[in-house]
Amino acid sequence: MSIAAPVLEATAVDLADSPVRDLNQRLHEAQDGSAWIVEHPAGQHNIAVGIDREIDVTVHGDVGYYFAGMHQRGTVTVHGSAGVGLAENIMSGTVHVTGDASQATGATGHGGLVVVDGNTGARCGISMKGVDIVVGGSIGHASAFMAQAGRLVVCGDAGEALGDSIYEARIYVRGQVASLGADCIEKPMEAEHLAELAELLRRAGRNEDPADFRRYGSARTLYHFHVDNAGAY
Repeated sequence: MSIAAPVLEATAVDLADSPVRDLNQRLHEAQDGSAWIVEHPAGQHNIAVGIDREIDVTVHGDVGYYFAGMHQRGTVTVHGSAGVGLAENIMSGTVHVTGDASQATGATGHGGLVVVDGNTGARCGISMKGVDIVVGGSIGHASAFMAQAGRLVVCGDAGEALGDSIYEARIYVRGQVASLGADCIEKPMEAEHLAELAELLRRAGRNEDPADFRRYGSARTLYHFHVDNAGAY
């Protein structure tokens, strides 16, 4: 007969009384399976960065720049909005923001899942390298610029120059696209893509119909230099 692991009581940290540096150190040293509640973040920067433990962190309030940057393991949830560089360079795990996020959400992310229930600003998913990003609202201009791998799902609209100079990342958009960037084109939505999108939406807690989305990706004309494409480089 197996013995269930003990349920650990959540540890509360009030950032009105404790510095962000101390919180991050405690999260880095936390026991796997532990839960943390963070109060009064007050828009401070660099909260919950570099987590490498299987822990659950819940933040009540808005956070500033680079929240959950370099995230590697565990789940982090913000009941509020986030500033520039949310989950930048995420490697694995899950980062969830119930409000809006500013520019460069999930930038350079290598893996994991980033969910924003609201809108994001410009350059969402810039240079993404394997991360999955699901945005419940709309995204700003130059999103998925030079996106190399991973999936970007937009349940609202996308701004100008979507997917500029994209490599092999996949983009799914439910609403309108202001314009496509260099070498980014609309592609057929086949059965494998509908299944892939359905799973991404499920993981993000969304209920949109995958059939309502369009897919975008690389035309692969910029992979090698050609004089006829010189103006697009």
